[in-house]
Amino acid sequence: MKITMKAKYLGVGLLTALVTLSSCNDFLDTNPTDKVTKKIVWENPSYAEMAINYFYADIPNLGPFNNYQCTAGLPEGLTDELKYGNMNYNSLCFIPSEISYGGVILSPNYVDVYMGVWGSTYEEIRRVNEALSNLAVATFGDADKKRFEGELRFFRGMYYFELMKRYGQAILYTADLSQINTDKALNSEADCWKFIYDDLKFAAQNLPTSTSATGRLTSGAAWAMMSRAMLYAKNWAAVKEAGDAIFQMGYTLTATYPEAFQSGNSEAIFQYTYDAASNITHDFDSYYAPGGDHTLAGLTSNTGGYGTPTQDMVEEYELATGGKPNWATWHTTTGTTTEPPYTQLEPRFKATILYNGATWRNRTIEPFVGGADGWCQWQVEPKADGRTTTGYYLRKLVDEKHDYPTLQASTQPFIAFRLAEVYLNYAEACFRLGDNTKAMEYINKVRTRVSLPNVSGLSGDDLFDAIRHERKVEMAFEGLYYWDMRRWNLASTQFSGVRRHGLKVEKNASGTFTYTYVNVDNQNLNFPEKMYRLPIPTAELNNNKELTQFAEWK
Repeated sequence: MKITMKAKYLGVGLLTALVTLSSCNDFLDTNPTDKVTKKIVWENPSYAEMAINYFYADIPNLGPFNNYQCTAGLPEGLTDELKYGNMNYNSLCFIPSEISYGGVILSPNYVDVYMGVWGSTYEEIRRVNEALSNLAVATFGDADKKRFEGELRFFRGMYYFELMKRYGQAILYTADLSQINTDKALNSEADCWKFIYDDLKFAAQNLPTSTSATGRLTSGAAWAMMSRAMLYAKNWAAVKEAGDAIFQMGYTLTATYPEAFQSGNSEAIFQYTYDAASNITHDFDSYYAPGGDHTLAGLTSNTGGYGTPTQDMVEEYELATGGKPNWATWHTTTGTTTEPPYTQLEPRFKATILYNGATWRNRTIEPFVGGADGWCQWQVEPKADGRTTTGYYLRKLVDEKHDYPTLQASTQPFIAFRLAEVYLNYAEACFRLGDNTKAMEYINKVRTRVSLPNVSGLSGDDLFDAIRHERKVEMAFEGLYYWDMRRWNLASTQFSGVRRHGLKVEKNASGTFTYTYVNVDNQNLNFPEKMYRLPIPTAELNNNKELTQFAEWK
């Protein structure tokens, strides 16, 4: 069964019916014919399933095709991985740069608007708890009840995880609707993480086991969610518990890295499927594909290239033979005609980033001054108009087969959880528990797929650096890096006092190219310590007498 956004529209009607019932005296309490009642929904497993479908449309909130992680764009734009093209509001590029520069602009209200999810997430938690309350008195069989409860508790665990990774604490609500109170204090961090663990553990133990990534939630998806969430909780034993369960289920890494993002592959643990026929689509391609796709189609309104990978990210990749190249030759502000070592880099680079001379849509990319894909100088030109600010374009997650100049809407599937992430989660947990050998074993499983040499003999900071590197490269632009750096407490040092870079490319009359190392920021990045925990929204503080703003935001 394919779950798409259509399910949300159908499900929301049923969920609404559960809480907007007409008042009738008992002796006149018959089933109306013009609406779906609570009684009908929870007497029929087919209707109950459609009601639960509502929540499936929130799964894309975990990834890059949605703006839940940062309302203004990819969270990588808040880091050294990605640079948005200019400071013009109309191009949707201003806010990510503004956040990355930090400073006084990061007021509680500002951060809540662009990065906060408090109100919308609690609304979904309320809906889940209402459904769980109704499910408890449903009249259909126990097998269906257990499966539905597993799905609902997966979603509740997912929602609370998203709150915890932002706010560090949350207000816990259960299916006991009598506990709902306007004035309710934050629960402890430990209690919140245990609540999430219990929900996801129940889901994992009661959802069906299947290696199919499409359709309804499976036990594997619940274990994968636990694997991710428990990293933030620093519950290393639970990370390993989840990994051990998944490793027994038959998932395998794809033969090549690009295959890991194709529909229904062997590595995918859960996939969200879009459907053009049902108008369930996203616009990722039109935002991030090379701008030349639009120009060459003869369209005057240029788009694409909103955010482009930085030179700093490019330099994170190893040579195909292992080890990083020496980029000193290209760190010149006067330019060099020496070709960068792009073709010598490992496969994940070529599958993730488009560079000068790379092949895309049966053409050669031209991210140089005056080229088809163009160059935009940061803050000198007011609009990027589909041109790159860094000399690169994003390749990963952009559908090369999608003709977005003709049709903006894209149906590239979202792989919410995949085996490589679970391997790296497991490696980090082993490292934290002192099992360096096992940590390197699981790092090497990921490296072997792309024919990189094994890491060996590492411990302490060296092993942690290897884990950080592998996560940054393997999971690039999948919405995890910014949050990883926050949970490691590294964001305030790594994303402060530095600037991002690009390579400006100019084509010479001889056909060669000159590459010039340029700053693509006009001020330093700044991640204030207070950003490790987002502020409680003002509206919540005004409505809840038991809450006070976190000290760092007062």
